[in-house]
Amino acid sequence: MKKEKKINIKWLGFVACRYTSKKASRSSASSMLCILEIAAGVLALTVIIAVMNGLQLGYIESILEVSSYYVRVDDFPRSNLNMIERIQDIDGVRSVVPFKEIEGIARGDFSVRQSPLVLRGLPPSAFSTDSGMKEHLEIIESAFSSWGSAAGGEQDLLTQQNEILLGSELARTLGLGLGDRIEFLSMSDLFSTEAYTEDSAFIITGIFKSGYYEYDLGWGFINIDRARALSDSKDTVTLGIKIQNRYQDLKTAAAIEALINQEIPRALQEASGLTVSSWRDYNKAFFGALRTEKLMMFVLVGLIFIVVALNIFQGQRRSVLERSEEIGLLRAIGAGDFQVRCIFAFNGLLIGLIGASAGMALALLLCAHIQGFFSLIENLVGFFLNVLYHIRYGDLANDANFAIFNRKIFYLDSITARIMVSDLVIIYLFGLLSAVFAAWFASKRIAKIKPAEVLRYE
Repeated sequence: MKKEKKINIKWLGFVACRYTSKKASRSSASSMLCILEIAAGVLALTVIIAVMNGLQLGYIESILEVSSYYVRVDDFPRSNLNMIERIQDIDGVRSVVPFKEIEGIARGDFSVRQSPLVLRGLPPSAFSTDSGMKEHLEIIESAFSSWGSAAGGEQDLLTQQNEILLGSELARTLGLGLGDRIEFLSMSDLFSTEAYTEDSAFIITGIFKSGYYEYDLGWGFINIDRARALSDSKDTVTLGIKIQNRYQDLKTAAAIEALINQEIPRALQEASGLTVSSWRDYNKAFFGALRTEKLMMFVLVGLIFIVVALNIFQGQRRSVLERSEEIGLLRAIGAGDFQVRCIFAFNGLLIGLIGASAGMALALLLCAHIQGFFSLIENLVGFFLNVLYHIRYGDLANDANFAIFNRKIFYLDSITARIMVSDLVIIYLFGLLSAVFAAWFASKRIAKIKPAEVLRYE
């Protein structure tokens, strides 16, 4: 029995390669078709997941870098702001920015149009201290030269009490531009007799675009001291903390919490309502939805490998019937069921290896030129649509402008593909193992082949 289990790899490889490359066999054409199917499945799944990663990570980075930060300390007493330098010295911390946030309603000066607005008060040095925010917050219009150099310099912004940096979509909604006056009504003053006052007015000195529609539609940045004057009497701020590796957030949060417990009395923490949270808690529902979306896309597109496995299964079963004489001969000279089944499994391994490698190589090439690929598809589809329109409507037809990701719908300036090694490994193994397992299970019929019966008339 042990001799039967012993496998000669060179012999298996030689026989399997012969079976794969034998042109006279119908199963050879089936093998080539299976290789193309695996390559197509790996190509499609890799490109789709890479584009999805680009979309999702773009949103995630905008949220973390502009809004929620990696670790937050809410309701931090202003009397203890001297601790910022000590928090900055914690291993892995990139930047610490205090801010004050208030919600309300905004309208343009002499305008009846109103829109919800979240004002975040930042210190003037925030844009030079927080490089991540400076990178993800694109200032598309600026009133002064200092705004234009902010992206690469170390200049302080929002130094004036009446300056506001407004989202591009909100400015468009309210019909405002640079130098215009915007009035703000906080939620605490919503039922005040004098709703909009001179103290709540700002001059738009910059318009930003974050790439995340909700921020561009409902956010603005002002000086932190002005935000404190507009907010309630609670003398606290929120600390936004960026770290080098966002997946080390729990470790960093624990270190910050230990430092706070050491420096700030428990009674003062409870009085102010101080809490430490990470980005996992603050955006739990949204990031959970993104993970579910990616998982479902994996499952749905991965169904193509089930179809490929079924084709390989049927092809290998046909191959067993076609080569029954050869299998009988192999068994007659001493090869056992296990060795012969390994030949077909090795054949499936070759099919999966060639198909998955070819598909992955082509997918990586497409991901590196994804923008050009989508432009080519859009041009081809647009050309055929225009031909069909002109055939049906003649000279009255208008040229069709086809876009896969329409900017008016998806709020995208460009398509990016983000490649993650873990995704590539999973997809590659899907293509490889689907062929191996299908071939192995298809070769189960070998046990029913009797050498004496097959070779009786040979």
